[in-house]
Amino acid sequence: MTIYIALLRGINVGGHNKIKMADLKSLLEDMGLHKVKTYIQSGNVLFESDEETERLSEQLEKGIEKTFGFPVPVILRTVEEYERIIHHCPYSTENLKEGESVQIAFLRGKPAQGGIDHLQNFESEKDECKVIGKEVYLFFRQSIRDSKLATQLPKLGVPATVRNWNTVMKLDTMAKAMAE
Repeated sequence: MTIYIALLRGINVGGHNKIKMADLKSLLEDMGLHKVKTYIQSGNVLFESDEETERLSEQLEKGIEKTFGFPVPVILRTVEEYERIIHHCPYSTENLKEGESVQIAFLRGKPAQGGIDHLQNFESEKDECKVIGKEVYLFFRQSIRDSKLATQLPKLGVPATVRNWNTVMKLDTMAKAMAE
């Protein structure tokens, strides 16, 4: 069986698109997924399945919309893909100064070069990004909330969801524990 990490976009943010993690876990188990685990309320789920990634993503999105009444983009990565994503991070996550952060935008697919160029036009002394495959690595010297770069992610033209480095690493730890 393949271990997957599912990243749901835009749930439980500002009181909108509320989904209790216990309800989400039950739904995924009812869909036949194994060893389902959730992490915090922002839509991080680990599970095992024999299904192919694209088909699984579609099934999850349909099941969530049918059950909870609103569409939620689901971005999947296998544990092997996730390990590569962490390994390829171009920014040092050690010794970050106060206010600095490394975050990853996980994309549904590879963005077009025009979208990448647009995004890179918003790099500044405060914000940097590197696009590698289906991920955008973001380095913020100040809060992501004040970032003009972060607001441009939709211009990539593919669904995206952002996780901070601490969440990325916690999900990695959980995935490694599942694999044992």
